[in-house]
Amino acid sequence: MSSQDDTPQLYAAREPIFPRRVSGSFRTMKWWLLGIMLAIYYITPWIRWDRGPTMPDQAVLLDLANRRFFFFMIEIWPHEFYFVAGLLIMAGIGLFLFTSALGRVWCGYACPQTVWTDLFILVERWIEGDRNARLRLHRKKWDAEKVRKYGLKWTVWLLIGLATGGAWVFYFTDAPTLLRDLVTLNAHPIAWITIAILTLTTFFFGGFFREQICIYACPWPRIQAAMMDEDTLTISYREWRGEPRGKLKKGQASPEGEQGDCIDCMACVNVCPMGIDIRNGQQMECITCGLCIDACDDVMDRIGKPRGLIGYLALSDETRERAGKEPISVWKHVFRPRTVLYTVLWGGIGIGLIVALFLRTDVDMSVSPVRNPTHVVLSDGSVRNAYDVRIRNMHAEPRQFFVAVTERPLVAVALEGRMGQYVTVPADQQLTQRLYLTAPPGSPEAREASTPVRIWVSEVDGTGRIYSETVFNGRGQ
Repeated sequence: MSSQDDTPQLYAAREPIFPRRVSGSFRTMKWWLLGIMLAIYYITPWIRWDRGPTMPDQAVLLDLANRRFFFFMIEIWPHEFYFVAGLLIMAGIGLFLFTSALGRVWCGYACPQTVWTDLFILVERWIEGDRNARLRLHRKKWDAEKVRKYGLKWTVWLLIGLATGGAWVFYFTDAPTLLRDLVTLNAHPIAWITIAILTLTTFFFGGFFREQICIYACPWPRIQAAMMDEDTLTISYREWRGEPRGKLKKGQASPEGEQGDCIDCMACVNVCPMGIDIRNGQQMECITCGLCIDACDDVMDRIGKPRGLIGYLALSDETRERAGKEPISVWKHVFRPRTVLYTVLWGGIGIGLIVALFLRTDVDMSVSPVRNPTHVVLSDGSVRNAYDVRIRNMHAEPRQFFVAVTERPLVAVALEGRMGQYVTVPADQQLTQRLYLTAPPGSPEAREASTPVRIWVSEVDGTGRIYSETVFNGRGQ
């Protein structure tokens, strides 16, 4: 009978990863991207954009209360959600494009989880030291030094999380006003709840869960394989050059032909934020951040070996390199039928959105016939239909409109609660107006069961004119 200790464990506790500091071109690029993306995220809500006295002056604003999205000079209304849908589709196709060309570059350089994790690791290294110092501190028992360093680290992490959650809510309302309300404790409870949730998720995701979010919570590692093929450039270990690996003492040259270039220094493993060994081949956990390339190149420089033992490589180039031939040009890997197709789709959608943006009008309307009843026969035999006309004024000032049915001269037009056929819509708002169309007795519109009509709405100053098709319901005799 086996003891309880022999029972196989289905769950393995997480072993914390402490990446070592590394320098190189990929690490430098990641620092630049981190700084730029964090600056965009934190600064964007504070950029002002003058839209006149009746409109918000925040350059980028998701105005949920009024169901609108402002992006500098562009204003997206609810009925124009296809612009947002188009941008989301472009984002998806762009992700497919970059993944098929260069692997998980989004995950390694631009994913928010990666960006904030890099920032949290930077804070951790600044307070506790590099990899070895952090390992020692993690393994030692709790004492005053560990309490002090961990307390300071967690405090800074919480402040970063608070800034992250605070910056997010600024995108949904006027940033200076909300900041004043937060400082004076007058902000809406939803703002406080949102900030609290985002503060805690940032704190735990960037500080404690890190690579687990990428491995277990994110679906992309399991989808990416469908986007990649043998021509995708991704980070690989050139085992035909590095094996057999072996330790190399200082000042000692490796025996010719008996040992590969890899000296088993573990530098590539120690710098990996996912804690994997790239020498074991392609792995789902790899986010293609390139830090192992920087670490390996540094070691190769020190021992006098050529760089590139770890680098970007397509599977289709493996056979060529094993045979001592030059690999195919990088551009031939990047620009191939699959990526060209993604680029054409991505560009086509983008061009379509730009064209639609320039062709859209500043006035929009919709007509909804009143169905109960479909028509009313008046005492003189006239037939009257009712409609709800929704006029949307997307100008920054009030506009007056004239409502008419021009191609049906016998049909009388009347607006409920108004004298004549004029209606004024306030600036940047929409107005629903009840409209009555009346056909005289004996007219074709009154006799026919259904007659197509076109309702026109014209700006009085002559700058715009739009229409909507509907039907006029008669007696059907």
